[in-house]
Amino acid sequence: MSPVFFTASSLMQGNPGSPFACAAAEIQVKQLSMYGSSSLFGLPLLIPVQPLDMQAALPLLEVVSLLGVKYPQSKSHFSSRCYFGEKVALYFAWLGWYTYLLGFAAVVGLVVFVAGITVFNSSQVSKEICEANDTIMCPLCDQKCPFWLLADTCTYARVTHMIDNEGTVVFAMFMAIWATVFLELWKRQRAQVVTNWELYGWDEDEEELAMELINNLQHEPRRYRHSYLRSTIVLLLVLLMIVVLIGIAHALVIYRVIATALFTQSDSEFFREQANLVAVMTGAVLHYITIVVMTKVQTAKPRTFSQRENNFTIKIFLFQFLTNFSSLIYIAFFLGRINGHPGNYVRIAGKWRLEECHPSGCITDLFIQMAIIMMLKQTISNVVEYFVPWLAHKIRKRQKRPKKKHLVLGEEEEVEDPCKKQWLSNYQLNEVNIFSLFDEFLEMVIQYSFTTIFVAAFPLAPLLAFFNNLFEIRLDAIKMMRLRRRMVPRKANDIGIWLQVLEAIGILAVIGNGLVIAITSDFIPVQVYKYTYSPCMKENSTAVDCLTGYINHSLSVFHIKHFEPDTSLAGLALRRLCYRYRDYRNDVDYSYTVQFWHVFAARLAFLILFEHVALCVKLIAAWYVPDVPLSVKNHLLDEKHNNLRKELRWYSTEV
Repeated sequence: MSPVFFTASSLMQGNPGSPFACAAAEIQVKQLSMYGSSSLFGLPLLIPVQPLDMQAALPLLEVVSLLGVKYPQSKSHFSSRCYFGEKVALYFAWLGWYTYLLGFAAVVGLVVFVAGITVFNSSQVSKEICEANDTIMCPLCDQKCPFWLLADTCTYARVTHMIDNEGTVVFAMFMAIWATVFLELWKRQRAQVVTNWELYGWDEDEEELAMELINNLQHEPRRYRHSYLRSTIVLLLVLLMIVVLIGIAHALVIYRVIATALFTQSDSEFFREQANLVAVMTGAVLHYITIVVMTKVQTAKPRTFSQRENNFTIKIFLFQFLTNFSSLIYIAFFLGRINGHPGNYVRIAGKWRLEECHPSGCITDLFIQMAIIMMLKQTISNVVEYFVPWLAHKIRKRQKRPKKKHLVLGEEEEVEDPCKKQWLSNYQLNEVNIFSLFDEFLEMVIQYSFTTIFVAAFPLAPLLAFFNNLFEIRLDAIKMMRLRRRMVPRKANDIGIWLQVLEAIGILAVIGNGLVIAITSDFIPVQVYKYTYSPCMKENSTAVDCLTGYINHSLSVFHIKHFEPDTSLAGLALRRLCYRYRDYRNDVDYSYTVQFWHVFAARLAFLILFEHVALCVKLIAAWYVPDVPLSVKNHLLDEKHNNLRKELRWYSTEV
C-alpha cells in the first residue's frame, strides 16, 4: 500500500484493494474549453470527485463509526480506515478506546462525589462552621465590605466537604493509576489493530525514500542537519510565548482583584455580599473567552507534513496547555497565599489588595473554575465545532450553485448528469488541510489534561468528559463525512508524538493532584490537628470527635487597631476589638506560629510521599501490563520465521 501523492501525472491513490477506493479526475484545460475555463494558463486541473457508490457506503460508515465507543474491540474502524486512511482510523480507534475506559473513571468519580454528599452533614468541621454564630471574620476587601459571621458560609462549607475529604485522596491516586493503565491498554489495542492492517513494522521514512527513488533514481536523501542558531531562536520565541501567557494570567488576576473591589461598591446588595463569588465566576468566563481567542492563534506551519510534525505538535500543545491552565495554576497554588494578612496586605499599584480565597476554602475557587471551564468548553465548543462547518457548507453551497453552475458544468443539459452533480456536491464541501486531524487530537488531549491534572478538585471531570465524548465521536464522524471534503488518506501505525504527550500529562497529573491535596485543600491541616492537637491526643475518650475545635485552631486573631489607615470601617458594627481570619499567626507580631510550620512540614512530606508512591505504582502498572499482546508477538515471530524459511529455500534453490 502506498501513501497518497497529488501530482499532475497521477491519480489520487487510496487503498487499491478497498471497496471504498477514492477517485480523481485530471482534466486538461483544452478539454474544459467548452466550459469557458480560459484562465488556467494551460496548467492541468485536478478536481476532487467521489464515486457514486460511495454515497451508499456513507450511511454504513457513519453507523460503524458510531459503534466505536460501544464496541472498542470490534473491527468497526476497518471501514473508516478504508475511507479515510490509517491516520484518521487510528484517531477514531484511540478516541473510542479513551471514551470506553473513561466510563470507569466517571463511575468512580461519581461514587466519590455522591459519598461526599451523603456524609457532609456528619462532618465535624462543617458543624462547627455552621454553629459559629459568634465568630466574626475580618472584611474581605477595603471598601464597603462588612465584618461577617463564619456561620454565613455554612452552605459553602458543606459543599466544600463534598470534594475535600479522604475519598478525594483515594480518587486522585486511582486516576494516576487509571492514566497509566489507559495508555498501556491503548498500546496493546494499537498493536492488535496495526497488526491486522499489516503495518506493525511499517517505516514512514523508508517508504518516502522508496517513493522518491521510484519517481527519480537520481534522488539524493535529505541529510540530517542541526542549527544551533535556529534552536536558539526557537527557544527564545518559546520563552517569549510563555511570558505572554504568564502576562495574560496576571491580567486575569488583576481583573479579579478590580472586579471584587467594584462589586463590593455596587448598589446591589447581592453583588456586595457575593462579590468574591461573582468575581470568580466572571473570571472563569473571561478565562474561557481567553482560551477561545488564543486557540485561534496559529504559529508557523511545518515545512512538510512528514517532517517537523512532532516539533509542531509540541509547540502548539505547549502554547494551548499554558493558555488553558495558567489561571487554574494561579488559583490552585497562589490564590490566598501571597496576599499578606490583615494590617499588611499585598497590593497592586499600592491600591488594590490581592484577592483572598473563598471563605469556605481555596479549593472552592478551583472547583468553581473547573466546573465552568469544563461545561463551557465542552458544550459551547461542541456546538460551535459542528454548526460553524454546517453553516459554512450551507453558505458555500448557496453561493456556488446559482453563479458557477454553468462555469463548472458547462452546458445546461449536463446539470442532470448524476456524476457531475456528485462532483459539484463534493466540491462544495468545506475544505480540509493537514491540520484538520491535528486540531481534533489537540482538543481531546487538552480535555484529557483537564480530566486528570486537577481531578482532585473536581471529581466530576471524568463524567463530564465521558458524556462529551459520546457526542464528540459522533459529531466528528458526521463532520468528516458530511460537511468536509475527505482528507488525504495517510498511512500510520501509531498516533505519533501524542502518545509521549499523554505520558507526560500522566506524570503532571500525579504532581498536580499531589499539590492540590497538599496545598489547596484543607486535608493536611485537618490531619495535623487530628493527630497532634485534637482532644483525642489529650484525652482517652472515644465520645469526643477528634476534629472538635479545629475551626478555632485554624483561625488567627487580629486586633482592629492594627488595620491599615486606608481601610474604610465606616458604617460597620464594631462589636469587638479583635476579629478572626484564616491563617496560623501570632496575635502580637503576626508572625507564623509553630502550628504553621507543623502543617508546612506535613504538606511537604505528604507531597513527596504521594508523588513517589503514585509514580512507583504507575511504573509497576506499566511493567505489569505488556505493551504488545502475546498473540501479536507470536504472529510477528511466525511471520519472521516463515520469511527466513522462504529466503533459505530460495537461496538453496539458487545454489
